[in-house]
Amino acid sequence: MSQHSALPRVRVGFIPLTDCAPLVMAVAKGYDRRHGIEIVLSREPSWAAIRDKLLTGQLDAAHALYGLVYGVQMGIGGPRQDMAVLMTLNRNGQAITLSRRLADIGVSDGPALARHLRAAPRRHTFAQTFPTGTHALWLNYWLASHGIHPFQDINNVVVPPPQMAGHLAVGNLDGFCAGEPWNTLAIKERAGFTAATSQDIWPDHPEKVLACGRAFAEGRPDQARALVMAVLEAARHLDTPQGRSEAATLLAGPDFVNVPVDLIEGRLHGQYLDGLGRAWQDAHAMHFFDDGQVTFPWLSDGMWFLTQHYRWGMLAHHPDYLDVARQVNRIDLYREAAAQLGVAVPESEMRSATLMDGRRWDGKDPAAYAEGFPLSGSAYRQAA
Repeated sequence: MSQHSALPRVRVGFIPLTDCAPLVMAVAKGYDRRHGIEIVLSREPSWAAIRDKLLTGQLDAAHALYGLVYGVQMGIGGPRQDMAVLMTLNRNGQAITLSRRLADIGVSDGPALARHLRAAPRRHTFAQTFPTGTHALWLNYWLASHGIHPFQDINNVVVPPPQMAGHLAVGNLDGFCAGEPWNTLAIKERAGFTAATSQDIWPDHPEKVLACGRAFAEGRPDQARALVMAVLEAARHLDTPQGRSEAATLLAGPDFVNVPVDLIEGRLHGQYLDGLGRAWQDAHAMHFFDDGQVTFPWLSDGMWFLTQHYRWGMLAHHPDYLDVARQVNRIDLYREAAAQLGVAVPESEMRSATLMDGRRWDGKDPAAYAEGFPLSGSAYRQAA
């Protein structure tokens, strides 16, 4: 019997992606036991499986797409259930990959793709990982910024992240948006190239979160706080070069992502190759901590995903954006955990950013922001 068997167990799901690193590191470094819990990690095959196991209580918490959590809260990403975001796990680090076949005919960026799609005799197929999730919304935003409607002009399908590169290679997909290392794998296998990173769309955007049902956050608050503290310590360690290298080695193992370590390590350190000859050190590579700036569950971050759910017709009416974010993002639990670790907490619960199309987001008038895009799903909303 384990000497830690008396500790309460917290079952936490993850998808095999580079950005599950804070959870893996929390267990590997023993930060969970330091804070009085035992994190039991569970590798899941898809984001739908993460959602379903959170809803049924098979998982207590999970590595989750920010937009997935808000979709469940609003009843548009499966059965409606009250959810909680305990903290943000990372910023940046996703990408849009286009097929090598497109590169071979001169399509290397968004404008060229738009020209090609207008002239193409067939409807092209692009994949994302969950309809209300981050990758769907990055893909939609990037396409729309180039005048491509993500529902009217293409086939927009869901594929689990580890299957993306394989489907691209055999011609089932023309492009996809997913997390790492699956974009890097497509490049290595000469199936695709990076047309855009997610940080090209929104520098320092929120990405995965540590999510749970509201019942766990309110019914077992001590364990929720301990979970946040363990993952905060892991995030702080991941801000060091040593921590990144340790994470790459751990993640490459068969229990986690199960790929060669070089597929993970480059982009984890911000070293990018696009597969077409360009190499760069990305100024907005994947970040996990940044003195608590990454991990804080900003209300404006959660609200942004709701604006995009409305934009694309997933929500029939404007919600009370701020009220929903206050319900979901458990800043109270986060503040308590951060205070015990001496982690800085921002004064404001809102932040601002300018996205690739020049639109500024600050959370002050979310309904007007959501209504202000030239391409949207409003036709679907009116038809319904």
